[in-house]
Amino acid sequence: MSDIATRLDVFKTYKLFVGGKFPRSESGRVYEVTTATSAAGAAGKGEWLANAPLGTRKDTRDAVLAARAAVKGWSGTTAYNRGQVLYRVAEMLQGRREQFAAEVAAAEGLGAKKSAALVEQAIDRWVWYAGWTDKVAQIAGAANPVAGPYFNLSVPEPTGVVGIVAPQTGYGHSFLGLVSVIAPAIATGNTVVVAAAEDAPLPALSLGEVLATSDVPGGVVNIISGRTADLAPTLASHQDVNALDLTGAIAADGAGAAAVLEAAAADTLKRVLRPAVDPSAQDWTTAPGVERLLSFLETKTVWHPMGQ
Repeated sequence: MSDIATRLDVFKTYKLFVGGKFPRSESGRVYEVTTATSAAGAAGKGEWLANAPLGTRKDTRDAVLAARAAVKGWSGTTAYNRGQVLYRVAEMLQGRREQFAAEVAAAEGLGAKKSAALVEQAIDRWVWYAGWTDKVAQIAGAANPVAGPYFNLSVPEPTGVVGIVAPQTGYGHSFLGLVSVIAPAIATGNTVVVAAAEDAPLPALSLGEVLATSDVPGGVVNIISGRTADLAPTLASHQDVNALDLTGAIAADGAGAAAVLEAAAADTLKRVLRPAVDPSAQDWTTAPGVERLLSFLETKTVWHPMGQ
């Protein structure tokens, strides 16, 4: 009989990502996250993966405070420097791509080759948006012709704090979709609070670890896991959230969820990015356009007298 006891695995403790730190939910509660398929390969509730923190309205409000505190510094950073920061995220994600491929495979029920390809696309997407940070002003801004001896310039500025309901599994690839909604928002100088996919939050929570070890300042990206039905209404109604991305709202709570959240957002005059009419047709693997870069920009017009 062997004297060496069987070694037990050290299971990972997942936490929220708020203000550059990793708090547990203020509720002290967790919920079970399972694989997308069972051991026999059947779809539906599968094998236990981990316990994710059950974020609350209070956690969401704390995340909004952190995002608001980070707006001035992040929006004041030069566009070139923001590009460097996003590129650094891609570097760090590249170093952990095997871990993310395994998490994506378990969350979405995909094979190893497919999940690895999706993670590589997510890395490439960070690089793609990093390249746009110092170029988007060229397509969103303009020198306007006016009657009079003035320069009239339209300059894009970030909206501020953006609340994001992340893409859900079953409606495109959730991790690639997550990167595809976070990266353009912060590339243009906004800060974000993200309600992670309820049924597959682990890759999103692990992304927080990548962000924390890159050059992204604390509070620029905040990630909450939990029940979307609890988190999303808080983002929609919070007066310190300036814009709302409802990409994952339909998948999370049915066809009427986005309309309810949009109505709540109207009370505080938020800019709202609506979800696709048919979210099941959303293909995150296609090349992104500039639409998301422009979605959360405001235009400031400046008049200046011409010199003699």
